[in-house]
Amino acid sequence: MTEKPRILVTRRWPDAVERVLAERFDASFNTSDVAMDAKTLAEALQSFDAVLPTVSDRLPASLFEEGDLRTRILGNFGVGYNHIDIAAAEHYGITVTNTPGVLTDCTADIAMALLLSVARRTGEGEREVRAGQWTGWRPTHMIGTKVTGKTLGIIGFGRIGKAMAKRCHFGFDMDVVFYNRSKIDPVEAARYGARQLETVEDVLAAADFVSLHCPGGGENRHLINAQRLAVMKPGAYLINTARGDVVDEAALIHALETGIIRGAGLDVFEAEPNVPERLRALENVVLLPHLGSATEETRTAMGMKVVDNITAFFEGREPPDRVA
Repeated sequence: MTEKPRILVTRRWPDAVERVLAERFDASFNTSDVAMDAKTLAEALQSFDAVLPTVSDRLPASLFEEGDLRTRILGNFGVGYNHIDIAAAEHYGITVTNTPGVLTDCTADIAMALLLSVARRTGEGEREVRAGQWTGWRPTHMIGTKVTGKTLGIIGFGRIGKAMAKRCHFGFDMDVVFYNRSKIDPVEAARYGARQLETVEDVLAAADFVSLHCPGGGENRHLINAQRLAVMKPGAYLINTARGDVVDEAALIHALETGIIRGAGLDVFEAEPNVPERLRALENVVLLPHLGSATEETRTAMGMKVVDNITAFFEGREPPDRVA
């Protein structure tokens, strides 16, 4: 590279990553760390050689149609990329990359935390203590659900789904069943104490806890809808650390309010950062602000993956994590 490519980083990234980007590229940073609006993102596509977006940046087809595009690569910070219209990017010859692999364990950890929290009502308990309303131990106080020995159902048996299965089977002696679009070798599944079932409904009906680990967007939008929530056990819990649009949020709220299922643990939402008031008012749901990959080690590793991808691209090499 003779002249440094001009790049835009749409949100604040870990300092160590921003320093490397500043050294290698003509980098502009969003120092306010406020999500950019559609107009600003459209202008960025016309002004920068690379735009480095996150899940908080919506890049629909209309943004690519605003004018002459300078951007040649979108180095996405994250595994999921359903916030980017991939077809539009491909149509305009823009490469898209993501950051797989490095956030597997931390996302599975958050899924496990949500499962334990909603089952044992830890969110409710902490709120009671902080409010000064705890009156002391008693045998019937805030009774939850035992986790050890129960059945976990996983939707999507990729890296994170497997990591979740490992934690639940070997850590909590749980029976693990899963649905995956493609067939998984039974020997491979057995390494995680898991067995594959034929349909999503089969998994939902069998599980005490259902954990979602599938991509968002496309045919997975509202994969968990009213009909499928009704298939779950009345005492079951839904855990979502995948993407908000995988779940029909209105249907989930109804299911939680009416006892169709017992509870839910959510790290992602349909219209982030907006969370419906009815959902926030419920005590049988644990709500987190998209913390799945939020550890210093993981967020730095994600940023460095973006660095590797755009460096390869501008050096004329194939980006290692190209998705379009």
